[in-house]
Amino acid sequence: MTSLPTSTERSLGLVIDLDTCVGCHACVVNCKEWNTGGYGAPLADLDPYGDEPVGSWLNRIHTFEVTPEDAPASIVHFPKSCLHCSDAPCVTVCPTGASYKRSEDGIVLVDESMCIGCGLCAWACPYGAREMDPVENVMKKCTLCVDRIYNDNLPEVDRTPACVRTCPAGARHFGDFSDPDSNVSKLVADRGGFDLMPEMGTAPVNKYLPPRPKTATEGCGASEAQGDETANATGFLGWLDRALERLG
Repeated sequence: MTSLPTSTERSLGLVIDLDTCVGCHACVVNCKEWNTGGYGAPLADLDPYGDEPVGSWLNRIHTFEVTPEDAPASIVHFPKSCLHCSDAPCVTVCPTGASYKRSEDGIVLVDESMCIGCGLCAWACPYGAREMDPVENVMKKCTLCVDRIYNDNLPEVDRTPACVRTCPAGARHFGDFSDPDSNVSKLVADRGGFDLMPEMGTAPVNKYLPPRPKTATEGCGASEAQGDETANATGFLGWLDRALERLG
């Protein structure tokens, strides 16, 4: 079995703002594109336009409707990929040493040349963050774009994970959690960042920022409130409202 490093020089990871994510899937697509053309073997896509498409994706977005008792219903988009856990069970369960955690930055990776496709790491991961490639028959996972963040051939602004670089809403942030003055550490401290499923004891590096409480004008009651405002609107808003009424 593979051992975890007792400590890491840095602790690189992501902060994902659930209040800002709009569920556009830009991070998912760019992750697929970069990892297919960059690190390791391409991510498979079998029969992508057929009845039974099969492929590998390292980043996914789940969408939920949240209905709190004291606030309007709202939609929350929940991006999820590897959390690069400090106590990563996917590493310690690996029989060949293919899964490992780097001591220099804490990134969890898979050596595809050593992977036998047994799937034990996928069973051990409580977050469902691993993908068995149906063509290569080896395990794939988020690499935190290790081939981007250390690539001196790229402009400095591009030396961040592909998902962070492409997010149009600025919902994803990359940095070093071992540095209390880093951007990610400050975001977690300021916004009450939390671990995903802390009861599993994996100590994930990636953190999530909770959605801000919604008011009546931001949830399902927004349309009624906005309707009252535009009914008496003047100027351009009043003209636009009357024009739309005539079209209806």
